[in-house]
Amino acid sequence: MAIAAIISIYSVFLVIGWLAARKVKDGTAEDLLIAGRAMPMWLATLTMTATWVDGGYLLGTAEGAYKSSVALGIQGGLCFGVSLILGGIFFARRMRRMEYTTLIDPFESRFGKHWAAVLFIPALLGELFWSAELLVAIGSTFGVTLQMKLTTAILISAVVVILYTMVGGMWSVAYTDAFQLGMVVIGLAIAIPYVLSAAGGFDAVMAGYAAARPDRTGILPPFSGTGSFWTSQSIINWWDVSLMLIFGGIPWNCYFQRVLSCQTPLKAQWHSIFAGLLTILMTLPPLLIGVAAFRYVWPVNLMAELQAQPAQTFPMVLKYLTPPLVALLGLGAIIGAVTSSFSSSILSAASMMTWNFAGRTIWPNLSVTQMKRLIRLSIVLLGASAIAMALKVQSVQALWFFTSDLVFVLLFPQLVFALFDSKVNRTGSIVAFCVSLVLRLGGGEPLFGIPPIIPYPEILTSNPSVWYEAGTGALLFPYKTLAALTGLILLPLVSRMTARWDNPVPLSLPSGKKDAAA
Repeated sequence: MAIAAIISIYSVFLVIGWLAARKVKDGTAEDLLIAGRAMPMWLATLTMTATWVDGGYLLGTAEGAYKSSVALGIQGGLCFGVSLILGGIFFARRMRRMEYTTLIDPFESRFGKHWAAVLFIPALLGELFWSAELLVAIGSTFGVTLQMKLTTAILISAVVVILYTMVGGMWSVAYTDAFQLGMVVIGLAIAIPYVLSAAGGFDAVMAGYAAARPDRTGILPPFSGTGSFWTSQSIINWWDVSLMLIFGGIPWNCYFQRVLSCQTPLKAQWHSIFAGLLTILMTLPPLLIGVAAFRYVWPVNLMAELQAQPAQTFPMVLKYLTPPLVALLGLGAIIGAVTSSFSSSILSAASMMTWNFAGRTIWPNLSVTQMKRLIRLSIVLLGASAIAMALKVQSVQALWFFTSDLVFVLLFPQLVFALFDSKVNRTGSIVAFCVSLVLRLGGGEPLFGIPPIIPYPEILTSNPSVWYEAGTGALLFPYKTLAALTGLILLPLVSRMTARWDNPVPLSLPSGKKDAAA
């Protein structure tokens, strides 16, 4: 029955994607990339929320609440929601009013297409590694709930999503996203009562968690280390990562693809704010699942399995604490969350690849038909790359996390000043980028076995042989935030110092008309 249900779900995805694809049958490349700027606000809000509420969001929230604390459990969802709200307030209206097509367009306008091609690299890698991580998440979930092989689950899921994304672009992605978000809401709404009941009821679950972890029930960590769990270093690290998630969550093309698909700048602004509120609200179901998993009295063998693999908290709760049909609905929620984000990510990567790199730098004279073909080919190639990475690379999640903080450190300062400072130039952009990159890499990277080469303060005041916080791999200093702040300071400063021999270029519309506000 489970396999039949999965086949039915994926068949529905294909049908919805095919029906939506009729909107771009005779349209332009922009119909594929940004829905012809004709997407209604309700649909844009749902596709934005579905993109951010991914498999890692659901599984990570439950895992964090189970093994650690409420603050660490909801950190991702809370920060992503705040990121969408801030993006809506400060960035969405401006980008949509300028009628850009991708995140890279303002970089190209201010700093030239060749330097924009460099800025495009961390943006592309972030999307690609995120796509691979999503495939790993759905593959492992299928393994727990259906005992399906990882390779089979990844291939089936990826092929279906690539097909409807390739055919209909942003329209297919948006309508399937809306359906998939509905699957998430319905699946979780039905599963939660069963989960809480199995763990003793809502009151018992919350009281038991608070009694066992009195210092771990706050939404935010305390302001100073007060116990064995929250130390000064863990609090600093929480805020450092939170700033990365909030501000580093803005310069992503999959975010601006939805912003730029909206009908008007005002609707672009409000849909981002509404999506941010929904994203925060959606942390509650997986948070309750994680708290219930902590309170539930697991058999010894299952407890050992859960402690060995806390990332499987969400699917294990569904499998063992709910009836089979309800567990299947919960699995549908995970499928909906992962596939919606995967389609968004590969479309976003393909958009930048074709529109800014191939279409502007390599083949600037492509016809509309050729551009559409190239977009579809890029979706297939990037999707295949994500599949290969998910199957072969063991540290996909770590790679994605690394590129995510590079997006924060390197691209957030660039986006802020490209959009809002008329006096910045390419020299300032290059210097800020290079210095921020050195400061970030100078903190080391446990993923690649690279030790810190810059003596940040926490290294000098602790054992010099201890590079990273035990168990987390985190350097005991907020160097990511420092690197981003340095870029925010250097870019406008160096631009003004070099303005005489590197004249600033006004921010322009794609048509070449100068923006009066630039």
